[in-house]
Formats: sequence, C-alpha cells, structure tokens
Amino acid sequence: MRPEERLAVIQRAAVRELARLGQEFTADGPLLRGPGTTAVAFREHDEHGTGGGHVDLGYVLRLGQGDAPVIWDCAAGVGGTEVERLDSAVRMWAGTTASAVVGLLTGGGDHYDAPELPGWHVVQGPAAVFGVDTDPLFDWVAERDLGPVLAAAVLPELAERQVNGVKLFFGGKAGDDVAEVRINGTVCESASTTLRALDWPRGERLCWARLFLLLVAEHPATETPGQAEPPPRRSRLGRWWRGRR
Repeated sequence: MRPEERLAVIQRAAVRELARLGQEFTADGPLLRGPGTTAVAFREHDEHGTGGGHVDLGYVLRLGQGDAPVIWDCAAGVGGTEVERLDSAVRMWAGTTASAVVGLLTGGGDHYDAPELPGWHVVQGPAAVFGVDTDPLFDWVAERDLGPVLAAAVLPELAERQVNGVKLFFGGKAGDDVAEVRINGTVCESASTTLRALDWPRGERLCWARLFLLLVAEHPATETPGQAEPPPRRSRLGRWWRGRR
C-alpha cells in the first residue's frame, strides 16, 4: 500500500474512533484537526517486517506552538489485510492512548494523585485486555493503579515537559511473557523490569494488557494544554474493556 493510501485509511479510522470518544476531527492534509487547538498527526512507522499493521499517531495539544506537548504512541493491529490491520491498530490506540488524552482535556477518565509521584497528577486511560481467557489479567489490572507501583523507575526518566506519556504493554503466558514500559515513546528498561516482576497472572494461553498513563506536572496556575480552563478532577472513574489487539 502506498504511503498516501495508508494515511487515508488511518485518518478515516481515527476520525471514526475519536467520534466515539465525543471528539469531532476532520482531515486537513496530513493532519486531523479537532476541537480547540487539538490535532492528530501521523508519521511513517519503521516496519521491520511487521506487515503494515503498525501506526504512529501523535495527539497534538496546542497546534502551532512548537514547544507544546505532542503525545506520540505507536500501536499494532491484527487482521487478514493491511486495511484491517491498520484499522485494528487505530482502534487500539483510540481505546487506550487517545482515551487518556481526552480524559485529560475533558476531566473524564481516571484521575488520581499519589505520594509516590510528587508534583505529578496521573490520568489513566482504559486498559485493553485481549487474547484468550482474559478474566484473570483483566481483574488484576482493574484492581491496581500502576503509576505509583512504577514510580521509582519512571520518575528519573520524565522529561521537563508539562505532560509525559507512559505506555504499558505486558502479558503472554506462563514461561513466555513480555513486559515493556515506554516513556514518551522510548523504552525504559528499569520500569519494564519492574513491571515484569509484578505478580500479574500468567496463564496457559496467550493474553496481554495495554494501557496508557499521562503524568501531568502540577502547576495550579497553568492551563491544561488544549483547554481554555483546567478540567475538574475526578477519581476512580476508570473504564476497562476487553478487546483484540
């Protein structure tokens, strides 16, 4: 598939999925423009034999400001065709990463503060748990705030920016598991090691979890990026869903 065809497929899928989150976006060349100063940008993913199922999307919080946060994330999809794989990847990104960003901008989602993360407010998006026999891993993730658990490894890696994105991906099965934490798109080995050492259930069949956290610097006088006013804080309003990667 040519790059322009891939972009069209990804944009159509992103517009649809963002609409499900209550956000109206429209295509404007290589960008999608959304409410206020928000936008979604795209860049080509280095495939490395992945079969065209990876996408890189950046949620722009203040379009036109060069130093404003852009929350980049990549996602992989499954399906019988490249269109199906791209569609699946965008759906995964929207259900986890974009949901966290929308929660930041609107005050929805799961917000909390933790003593382990001084100076940072956490916005946790829904977790996607997918594979076979998802109930044990689903329940384990739903009962925990993983930001504080990973704080000691994550804090030294945070950039001096208002918003940092932290992606968690872990799962597999007994004897064949994987755990990866990316901070602003870069793998954090110490946080990944900490995540892998946790007691999440490893069953006999393949099952994974994916979730995205935003760590927002707590400056009371600073507006939330992309918003005219800071959103109200809420706590323990997390949503969880089972899906396919």
